[in-house]
Amino acid sequence: MQQNHQESCANPCNVCGGREVSVLANHSRSGKPLRTVICSACGLVWSDPFPHNPRSFYKDHYRVAYKGTYAPKPKHILRAGKVALSRRNILNKWIAHPKKILDVGTGGGEFAYLLKSLGHDVKGIEPNQGYAEYSKQEYGLDIQVGFIQDIQQPDESFDLITIWHVLEHTENPTDVLTRLHRLLKPEGILVVEVPTIEATCQSPKSTFHEAHIFNFNLDTLRKLGEKVGFSEQEHQVSADGANITVVFQKLTVNAKPVPEKALTIPGNSARIINIVNNHTDYKHYLTIEPYRRFINRINTMISEKCATVNFVSGKQLLDRLYV
Repeated sequence: MQQNHQESCANPCNVCGGREVSVLANHSRSGKPLRTVICSACGLVWSDPFPHNPRSFYKDHYRVAYKGTYAPKPKHILRAGKVALSRRNILNKWIAHPKKILDVGTGGGEFAYLLKSLGHDVKGIEPNQGYAEYSKQEYGLDIQVGFIQDIQQPDESFDLITIWHVLEHTENPTDVLTRLHRLLKPEGILVVEVPTIEATCQSPKSTFHEAHIFNFNLDTLRKLGEKVGFSEQEHQVSADGANITVVFQKLTVNAKPVPEKALTIPGNSARIINIVNNHTDYKHYLTIEPYRRFINRINTMISEKCATVNFVSGKQLLDRLYV
């Protein structure tokens, strides 16, 4: 078990502004040096220093590094299409009627295309040129190439905004949620999904990696939403405990700023440290989870190969899946 000693950090915590941290890890899943710290006051976890320039990394390198391609492969389209259907199920009651929706980090466009097919007015923003252009050409989507800070939309433009597995990649989550708050209409809905730092379904060595600059649990994500003017409506934890999804509602524009003292979360840091330190290889491989994940991965590879053997286009594949 790693000993975690408190020390001062040059960069303040993005949630509560605290500067006292403990070091959770010193290496990434690739084995390269990656210093990961946790805020002693609230429990937010982040890479200090950042392992890369977030803007250039996600614009030019991320998709190639993690997908091996500048445009989605057939198996990636199928996989993302199935995820899009599961996300629709989460949002069913929030999208029962046509809405103006922004999807942040559109990727290959599978979820945005599903929303469009359901009759919603959908816009997206995606930093990777290859994926953005593919989604525009293949599905006729309205996608802006860039980051959310660059979006060309007036305030109070959207009824609903979704941001799936993007917030953990950003250089300043507070700034991102503040921008999304402004883009939402009064009482608009924001849906945020991130991996949770409390997950133990993955190998202990895979907990930290360069792509995830920030790591949240439910408490820190809630507190971040509260800080910028949102109220939690509901949340969901995935079946394997890997991801958390929170549905927020925009509070009135005149809501008072939350003082930093109210943003601390007593006991959360100790809780996360305990989970991370006790998630060892020995304990992990005594559970059923790694073997379940292995079997699921094999089954997924076989089913994806069968489903994409006569691949013609992403649109045809998704149309069959969504019907």
